[in-house]
Amino acid sequence: MPSRSAAGVRTGVRVVVAGDRGTGKSSLISAAASDAFPEYVPAVLPPTRLPSDFYPDGVPVTIVDTSSSMESRVKLIDELKRADAVVLTYACDQPMTLNRLSSFWLPELRKLEIKAPVIVVGCKLDLRDERQPMNLEQVMAPIMQQFREIETCIECSSATLIQVPDVFYYAQKAVLHPTAPLFDQEKQTLKPRCIRALKRIFMLCDHDMDGALSDAELNEFQVKCFNAPLQPAEIVGVKRVVQERIRGGVSDLGLTLEGFLFLHALFIEKGRLETTWAVLRKFGYNDELKLRDDILPVPTKHAPDQTVELTNEAIDFLRGIFRLYDSDNDGSLQPSEFDDIFVTAPESPWTVDPYVDAAERTPQGNLTINGFLSEWALMTTLDPSYCLANLICIGYGGDPTSALRVTRRRSVDRKKKQTEKNVFHCFVFGPKKSGKSALLNSFIGRPFSSNYTPTNDVRYVANAVEQIGGSQKTLILQEIPEDGVKKLLSNKECLAACDVAVFLYDSSDEYSWKRSRELLLDVARRGEESGYGVPCLLIAAKDDLDPFPMSLQNSARVTQQLGMEAPIPVGVKLRDSKSVFSRIVSAAEHPHLSIPETEKGKKRKRYRRLVNSSLMFVSVGAAVAVVGLAAYRAYAARKNT
Repeated sequence: MPSRSAAGVRTGVRVVVAGDRGTGKSSLISAAASDAFPEYVPAVLPPTRLPSDFYPDGVPVTIVDTSSSMESRVKLIDELKRADAVVLTYACDQPMTLNRLSSFWLPELRKLEIKAPVIVVGCKLDLRDERQPMNLEQVMAPIMQQFREIETCIECSSATLIQVPDVFYYAQKAVLHPTAPLFDQEKQTLKPRCIRALKRIFMLCDHDMDGALSDAELNEFQVKCFNAPLQPAEIVGVKRVVQERIRGGVSDLGLTLEGFLFLHALFIEKGRLETTWAVLRKFGYNDELKLRDDILPVPTKHAPDQTVELTNEAIDFLRGIFRLYDSDNDGSLQPSEFDDIFVTAPESPWTVDPYVDAAERTPQGNLTINGFLSEWALMTTLDPSYCLANLICIGYGGDPTSALRVTRRRSVDRKKKQTEKNVFHCFVFGPKKSGKSALLNSFIGRPFSSNYTPTNDVRYVANAVEQIGGSQKTLILQEIPEDGVKKLLSNKECLAACDVAVFLYDSSDEYSWKRSRELLLDVARRGEESGYGVPCLLIAAKDDLDPFPMSLQNSARVTQQLGMEAPIPVGVKLRDSKSVFSRIVSAAEHPHLSIPETEKGKKRKRYRRLVNSSLMFVSVGAAVAVVGLAAYRAYAARKNT
């Protein structure tokens, strides 16, 4: 049974109780469920359920008992890996069991890569020797310092029922309102992603955009999050607390961002994490402080050969954002200006692969408007949900459903002999040292380098391409490493998202040509088998070097046999590469042309035509027979009359 609803809201919490034998695990569970000390408990209890009305959050808790015996180790590990929270027990009358937490149990959880929060529980409090008092805080402080996964520590007694319900309340709370995403215990500060989320919430609530929440805005925020207004005296009290603790937290206009962040840090320090989580969840955040999927209306693709693009409305918004943050009006975004755009997003999305270094920049490393929009186009193509989440986080105020659109199927485009797409996805194939990386670098304005660095992973670049007539399309080049082609083509739908494929070869190296031809045939066969054939172009790289013997004749013969254009020649340093990218876009704009046909594919097509013509002949014959029969019956009827 899933522990979350479709909206990402938890529908249950699974707590696993583990610890040494004889530490009181089963008695603790039984006492919590029945509110009475059990006279007899079995060695291991079956799963026990605390109903939704047991605790204020209204979420049921399932408690799983475990055995620490070697025979049950496999089951114990399985249960721990399925846990939302782990309760580790020790016996208050057996100090050795407390030592075992740091010497065995906590390291074991790390070894098993258990990410669930841990509640350390001392059972049998009533049996502790009164002559040996223990300060729990002093004993546990160094352990909690070493093992940050421990959320809290508590001691209880199943016999006297002291703090028994609190054990599973804290376990539930650690799951529903976790500390780790919000607060850095070591630095005693809010975590960066939490600050970014709260900053976005502050800006959304600051309707007059004066940098402070007025009393009215503060009250509106309170009603939205907690369905209850703040009394004037309460607002004064909140401001007083902030003013006393932090300079600049309150201005003449109201509560500042600094004060807003301080309040939430204070809530967390005081153990009121549910307050901050209530705010975050009201504004659509999940446990990872990302926007939940249920508030991201990403349009649905109904076929593999459809893609998702930004609408004109979203592009206009992004152009406005670029102008707004281009503070020095130099037509490019400096790193600091760029970072400011995403200050309310979970993180800056283009600082990691595949987006880092994927777009055009100036010699100073600034992002141009083409580079900015191309990065968004790439993100929309690869991860529409991530793109929409970032759009909303940076302030897209329109209807989220108006930001993205699904393109027409490529198979339909092929039949109609035209396409309505604005973004084209090109696969770049070729053997090692054929010039694939140089082609991608040239596309985003990077200087040519004679140093060879092999590409081991898939790489993307994107840029705008001006076409004849003034139209502009975005082209995404995806470099496919030679070693990755086999794995790519093992997926039947691998070419569905591809609008055009190019095959590079070193025109001075006969092996490079032969290998490129093999890759072309492999892709052509996969296209014929899957029904996702794509326009293909051959690029003869390093054309300014001496070609190998029979180079032109071989390439011309192959392209003629496959029904393709002649190879496009380019020099070593790709100085004339602009026309190459224009040719690639042109091929993508004509999805019915330049699709290579193998001999097997041609035979299959001839066979289909023969079958279709035979069926047509049979259909026509049957129609003639039916008409003739009807005419004869009509004639016979008249004759009888």
